[in-house]
Amino acid sequence: MTSDEANTCILDDGKVQYGEVGRQDDNMPVKVLIHEKNELRLRITGESHTALQVLRDRLNNHKSVEYANYFPGHPDLDPPEFYIRTTGKAKPDEILNEIVASLSSEFDSLTL
Repeated sequence: MTSDEANTCILDDGKVQYGEVGRQDDNMPVKVLIHEKNELRLRITGESHTALQVLRDRLNNHKSVEYANYFPGHPDLDPPEFYIRTTGKAKPDEILNEIVASLSSEFDSLTL
């Protein structure tokens, strides 16, 4: 077995990735499971409780969010799913984008 074969990963789109397996950039793979008027359910691959807890907390503190939570599933078999339900006419995808942009700018401004 070559070193490339040992570090091979078949991605969701069927492409084969060689080299270091894991997060290669700042994007997280997300699959939309439900997208309705005021509900959004996502499957998020490769994220830990830390990131999901922060996101859940920020969403639940938003005035237009009625409920937000994530469901971890089995740690070895299932990627976590995230659920958002909004109030009134607020669109959950727009609120999620707003919160993610806010978090991103907060982390971008951190210095060590």
